Amino acid sequence: MRSGSLTHRAAEYQPASTAEARSDTELVLTGDVPLRDLDPWPLTVATYNIHGAIGTDGVFSPQRIAQVLKEINADVVALQEVPLGGSSQPDVLSLLRNETGFFAVEGPTMESAERRYGNAVLSRYPILAKQSIDLSFGSREPRGALDADIDCHGHMLRVIATHLGLKPAERRAQIKRLLQAFDTDQAPVILMGDVNEWFMWGRALRWLVSHFEAAPAPRTFPSRWPLFALDRIWISPRQRLLQVQVHRTALSRVASDHLPLVAHIDG
Repeated sequence: MRSGSLTHRAAEYQPASTAEARSDTELVLTGDVPLRDLDPWPLTVATYNIHGAIGTDGVFSPQRIAQVLKEINADVVALQEVPLGGSSQPDVLSLLRNETGFFAVEGPTMESAERRYGNAVLSRYPILAKQSIDLSFGSREPRGALDADIDCHGHMLRVIATHLGLKPAERRAQIKRLLQAFDTDQAPVILMGDVNEWFMWGRALRWLVSHFEAAPAPRTFPSRWPLFALDRIWISPRQRLLQVQVHRTALSRVASDHLPLVAHIDG
């Protein structure tokens, strides 16, 4: 676990309409938690690029994303391309939090008075702390990872949600930075997100496989006719990963241009 990173306080969710200075480590956001049995295993996790809640039909509908999340019924979800509020757009994370009743933390990669946008994590279980990892590369679109510590009935879990860049050199630099952040052997580490790697054996992917070992990589993009495995889930230690599958329904095919990727994890 990261030294000094945990806090057991919680704060009510306050959607931000303006860009505010934020520390790297923040309080969690509270949620109404529909807890399952005291033993959380097997745990279901998912990663979902929601494309700003704009579907393949061009319709902006956070409600459809919320419904897909209810279909998945995961315990922890990493989200990418999430509108986080501002004067020119709604706070989609706030809506998803209210719809699911989950704990929620945000990791904005773009912040202005008009627009806040980036990664997020929703969790059925309390999120004790979060930290943002800056993965920006030169003049490319700002990128980042959201690093969250989750307490699953006393079982600590570290979840890192990310969305990597479009250029190979960009992704290589970002993955090097991520690997440097995996500094704990005290809790399982789950890395999930949109890695934007179009080729099965790109150098950046090989580095991740070397660290986490190989994991199933079903195709998730585009959602209508998936051709590419852009979305990935890894866990360390690898033997805890039971199954990885794509959530493909009539609704998920239209709600976003990515399909959700779901994994089941043992304790």
